[in-house]
Amino acid sequence: MRHRPIMDANVPATREVRVLRHVDAQHEWARDQVICERPVALVFNGVSHAVMMATPTDLEDFALGFALSEGLIAHFDDCRDLEIADNTEGLEVRLQISTRAFSEMQARRRGLNGRTGCGLCGVDSLQALRDSHPPPLPTEARQAPIEPERILQAFSRLHEHQALQADTGGCHAAAWANAQGELLAVREDVGRHNALDKLIGHLARARLLKQRGMVLVSSRASYELVSKCARMGLDTLAAVSAPTSMAIELAQETGVRLYGFCRGDRAVAYTAPTHA
Repeated sequence: MRHRPIMDANVPATREVRVLRHVDAQHEWARDQVICERPVALVFNGVSHAVMMATPTDLEDFALGFALSEGLIAHFDDCRDLEIADNTEGLEVRLQISTRAFSEMQARRRGLNGRTGCGLCGVDSLQALRDSHPPPLPTEARQAPIEPERILQAFSRLHEHQALQADTGGCHAAAWANAQGELLAVREDVGRHNALDKLIGHLARARLLKQRGMVLVSSRASYELVSKCARMGLDTLAAVSAPTSMAIELAQETGVRLYGFCRGDRAVAYTAPTHA
């Protein structure tokens, strides 16, 4: 895949703003860092498919991860070219995908607008939601369970790799760790779904999707996050907060090992962590 870099290489991830701080009935003017949020249009073969509100970092990973996790392309190699352009309205990520993938995408394309942290892309009815469920993970894709101690070990180091969160307090992280609990990649974004898509895009480009490991998220575990992991064959998802009821149901249906409340020395398993 060819990649042409962003037209403006200095698109910031944070911005300084003037604020009035109130502490113990006192107030003072100060400067603060906030996370940047910009509209990002995902354009496939010249056709705009979605506009997402996202932090303008790792946009190549984001676009590829979104395309894969939403089933718009089946394989990383379906993306032949990628260009990122900046303009006054927002950013455009222009992907050139295979003719077959584009034809399939057009057959089920919906007009939609993405929003930060919510929405089901391309789903316009309850039946469509059921039809969009990812299939169960095949037996050969299921790895041996990872010990909860290794999951908590990885979580204990996650904050060290959340530079944007440390600066702003305003974004989520999605991370990839190996079975030994070593963090190998972290992606941040104002939206938790975006952060996971950025991570998936990185794993696809690095050819790590088939490796044994786990996904960590600094948020609750929603239906959409489980769906993205299941579609990509990522069989272990661990969240710092609670899962939703539909996330648990989908994890049970697809074979994703789902953990919540991964904090300190505690974790809660919501699906049986048995070997396939």
